[in-house]
Amino acid sequence: MGIKEKCTICNSKISLRFNPMEEWGIKGPICGDCYSKKIDKHYPGDHIRVNKEKD
Repeated sequence: MGIKEKCTICNSKISLRFNPMEEWGIKGPICGDCYSKKIDKHYPGDHIRVNKEKD
């Protein structure tokens, strides 16, 4: 089994790795939930955010 990475923001295990945008100022991989939250915060608009009820 491979080594599971942990999210730089919430420290949970990452099942699907996302790289943060440079302007977010985050160094390291993040999970899908944290990526979705950051997209929603930094780029408000008409995009659809999944799993928003987990906040």
